[in-house]
Amino acid sequence: MSALPSYAIGSAHLHGDDVLRSIPLVPRNLVLGFLAGYRAVISPLYGDVCAYYPSCSAYAVGAVQQHGAVKGAVLSAWRILRCNPWTKGGVDDVRPHDHFRYDLTARGFVVPSRKD
Repeated sequence: MSALPSYAIGSAHLHGDDVLRSIPLVPRNLVLGFLAGYRAVISPLYGDVCAYYPSCSAYAVGAVQQHGAVKGAVLSAWRILRCNPWTKGGVDDVRPHDHFRYDLTARGFVVPSRKD
């Protein structure tokens, strides 16, 4: 399993007074939880076979973090279709969302940003 790129990891924490503000982030974090499980259990079985950096599963984490569950899944599916034996490969980072207004935890989950 390849490590997540530095832009996919943060240092924020979910605070008790932000629970209501985090409800819209539940679908995104559910998908991120699924991806974390995939990366811990299934991804190591394949080894480091992706032609791109970051790996397809790490790209999926970044895409869901930045763009949400639906658009992130579409971007991830497109990346997986492009990752084949005939591709040149190389660096293919997730394009950041223009108005990303959240923070990331150390495990890569998305939480509301705090002003303090």
